[in-house]
Amino acid sequence: METELDIHNMTKIEARILLERMIDSAKKGTQIRVIHGYRKGNELLKMVRGMKHKRIKQKILTLNFGETILVID
Repeated sequence: METELDIHNMTKIEARILLERMIDSAKKGTQIRVIHGYRKGNELLKMVRGMKHKRIKQKILTLNFGETILVID
């Protein structure tokens, strides 16, 4: 199962809270495509790619620098 979360234009705190809620409620095997952008600063990119959570099994970096896929365990 794949779902998408667009955190463009959110603060780092807002984005983290929303992302943690989504991870906590996701079923095992879900892939969350996080759209964080990269052209208007990379704080959200750094937050998503550096995020530690017991349910994140894998982070997939795509050819699109503005997104990261999180695989949930």
